[in-house]
Amino acid sequence: MTDLRTEIAALVHDVPDHPRPGVTFKDITPVLADAAAFARVVDHMVQAAPGPVDVVVGMEARGFILGAPVAVALGAGFVPVRKEGKLPRATLSGSYDLEYGSAVLEVHPDTVPDGARVLVVDDVLATGGTAAATVELLEQAGGQVVGLSFLMELDFLHGRSRLEGRDVQALLRY
Repeated sequence: MTDLRTEIAALVHDVPDHPRPGVTFKDITPVLADAAAFARVVDHMVQAAPGPVDVVVGMEARGFILGAPVAVALGAGFVPVRKEGKLPRATLSGSYDLEYGSAVLEVHPDTVPDGARVLVVDDVLATGGTAAATVELLEQAGGQVVGLSFLMELDFLHGRSRLEGRDVQALLRY
């Protein structure tokens, strides 16, 4: 595990003052561009999944990139949670705060079967606002969120505290 963490951490690039001054963006593009590293990240998320999963949910946009291959490997469906206005049919929506603003997420409620065991996947757990809003949406849709899996967690933003009582996994912690 330490080798995987070291390998992946070396590929993540810090981009200072993006998307605004004072924010350091964690660029995972080099992880995704390295086929072996990307495969190892997906394998790690699959192995960390809390039991059987019916649906994997990825949050826009990098959650799509990580969540889809995790869903395929788990034999589960994949459901995207999108930014407001991106889905073409009836949606459930919820607003949330980011470390640098606010936004609205939406999901098609008919894509999450009642009682489905759901794994939420994204690249970064920061303040926890996006993840908490996603969990709320999925539970409104009838899903049972059994876990949340992140490539990395920014501990100093205390996002995990917004997900108390949840199975939260993160490969890297900063």
